[in-house]
Amino acid sequence: MPKVTKKTLNCRGQLVDLTQPTVMGILNATPDSFFSGSRLTTDNNPSAKAIELAQQMLDDGATFLDVGGYSTRPGAAVVSPTEEADRVIPIIEAILAKFPDALISIDTFRASVARQAVEAGASLINDVSGGSLDPDMFSTAAELSRSQSIPYILMHIRGTPQTMQSLATYKHVTTEVIDELTIRLAELKALGQKDVLLDPGFGFAKTPAQNFELLNQLDAFSLFDEPILVGLSRKTTIWKTLNISPDKSLNGTTVLHTAALLKGASILRVHDVREAVEAVQLTQRLTFF
Repeated sequence: MPKVTKKTLNCRGQLVDLTQPTVMGILNATPDSFFSGSRLTTDNNPSAKAIELAQQMLDDGATFLDVGGYSTRPGAAVVSPTEEADRVIPIIEAILAKFPDALISIDTFRASVARQAVEAGASLINDVSGGSLDPDMFSTAAELSRSQSIPYILMHIRGTPQTMQSLATYKHVTTEVIDELTIRLAELKALGQKDVLLDPGFGFAKTPAQNFELLNQLDAFSLFDEPILVGLSRKTTIWKTLNISPDKSLNGTTVLHTAALLKGASILRVHDVREAVEAVQLTQRLTFF
């Protein structure tokens, strides 16, 4: 299995060991995320629900909690920056009031929301747009990285969540994703961003066939010195391939998580933490690690 050069992340002064892969649990402060089990706004008290789910995820072994307020599934409704911030900031504050050492990632492509989330205590920025949807994101992330040691997750996408599926045209998907991430990574590093994680963007401007090709060649990303985050949990590629629904796709998710770990993933972004942690524990026992 490929080994990343970078073995730690500095999250607001807390060093996270990546020698063994880690797990990031998903908490969606949205009414329309594709998997209903991750939605907090279906509850009358989303902050209380967030604390309950955060407790379960941390008990199950999550290293990070990823809080998002804007669904990026194809066809999702547009949400204003104000509404997005109003959704996520109380959740972040509530979780940290209960679990002060929790490492929270803010899932946003907006610089203003990222800044407010970090001010509320978030420790990472998870940007599905790779800096392409807000011209201020890279400079904001780099500023926060320099002043507060905030890692940035750079994901590959083409277009927007509304247009991305029409842009899934590649001659060689892995090569082109690597080339496009290389350009964005250089721009980000030139601004002084310290820790960066790379996300190939499974399901974002990629067909199911392209997702499988990308996963099969995930070890090619070892040419970067950055850790690789993989987000495959309960995605369309799984449940459409198996002709099932998202709520029945946990087993398929675990299968692909195992493949990702064997191909060099450092972080799994998941809806189901315990099962992902078990996949990490078991794959780490294989003799070729």
